[in-house]
Amino acid sequence: MIPKLFFKNTFLFLVLVVFSCGNSISSKKAKGKRQKANIEVLNSARTDNNINLEKPIILGADNSVKYLSILKNKKVGIVTNQTGILSDGTHLVDFLLDQKVEVTKIFAPEHGFRGTADAGEHVANGKDSKTGLPIISLYGNNKKPKPEQLEGINVVIFDIQDVGARFYTYISTLLYVMEACAEQNIPLLVLDRPNPNIAIVDGPILEEEFKSFVGMHKIPVLHGMTIGEYAKMINGEKWLDPSTGSGRGIQCKLTVIPCENYNRNMSYTLPVKPSPNLPNDQSINLYASLCFFEGTNVSVGRGTNKQFQIYGSPFLPIQKFSFIPKPNEGAKDPLYNNKECYGEDLSGIKKINRLELNWLLKAYNETADKSKFFNSFFTKLAGTKKLQQQIESGISEKEIRASWQEGLKQFKEMRKQYLIYE
Repeated sequence: MIPKLFFKNTFLFLVLVVFSCGNSISSKKAKGKRQKANIEVLNSARTDNNINLEKPIILGADNSVKYLSILKNKKVGIVTNQTGILSDGTHLVDFLLDQKVEVTKIFAPEHGFRGTADAGEHVANGKDSKTGLPIISLYGNNKKPKPEQLEGINVVIFDIQDVGARFYTYISTLLYVMEACAEQNIPLLVLDRPNPNIAIVDGPILEEEFKSFVGMHKIPVLHGMTIGEYAKMINGEKWLDPSTGSGRGIQCKLTVIPCENYNRNMSYTLPVKPSPNLPNDQSINLYASLCFFEGTNVSVGRGTNKQFQIYGSPFLPIQKFSFIPKPNEGAKDPLYNNKECYGEDLSGIKKINRLELNWLLKAYNETADKSKFFNSFFTKLAGTKKLQQQIESGISEKEIRASWQEGLKQFKEMRKQYLIYE
């Protein structure tokens, strides 16, 4: 019997021989073909023979063979923004038009179709300069598509990159789009995308009385689901309601086009900013933890080039690190505009794997006037009054985190049936 080690060593030897042969070919064209073949061989091996290579992730939008037939001879509405691109950089709208799909209307979430508007800024309806298609804003007073705005549309596509946080409003837009589609009996097609924070499920569970556009459902701050999985959960738990969102049991005709070669242990770097103030992987990883500061008198770096990677205020102790916010893209009038803020730079720390409270607790304990630290928005972000009460009472981070565990356990059990990826 030939030992398994023989096969492993033989495989590795043959791979080395292939690379050696490729290097000996003088023709650049031949060399390029040989290198491409080698990559395909190694990718097919993946984890065999101690070679751990991943196949490229295929986005839902890239998986057109699974959805173009659904769109044939249909009038299509698309809910998307600047993140709705294929892996080659082509925007989904342009791709579908090239495929002769009859796209009739674009619906845009917070920050607009091009993703340049400030957080909370009113985004007006308009027309796409490239395609001439009408753009309907799903923000401000028109968060949910009206029946007349969906008139004549046979199918709606939802393709927006999410970051896995309850208060990131794209999942709230998803809910309203699903409700509108259910009411008008229009099928909804969700093109799935990876969640860059998919490995983290953490934070307090939202309480029913504190529902708002920055928190629609009884889920933790970090839910650890892709937007396709989340859509399945909304439908499966019958959270759709034609009027109040309280859940009367309606469901939409939902189809999720999943990503391929993707699992819950993978990291994912977004090819474009999901919103103006999340410029890189670090900001996306720290977003949920630092976003609590939006409900306090502390800046999260809006008006700098390190948004959601630093924090500070004029009311924290003078220290070595400081920054001065100034107007920029996504922050036309930032908090503490042109005022020096003292705090901490987190842009170089290691990736975090939970919802961190230590920066929030530190800032509260060091602020000059604790009575002015929190504002009313904090409770909406937290989804409960308890977190502010715990902090003001001097409860330790360990005790605060312990108070979340039963709710997190129940949520994880509930969401199991909706997970697409292992």
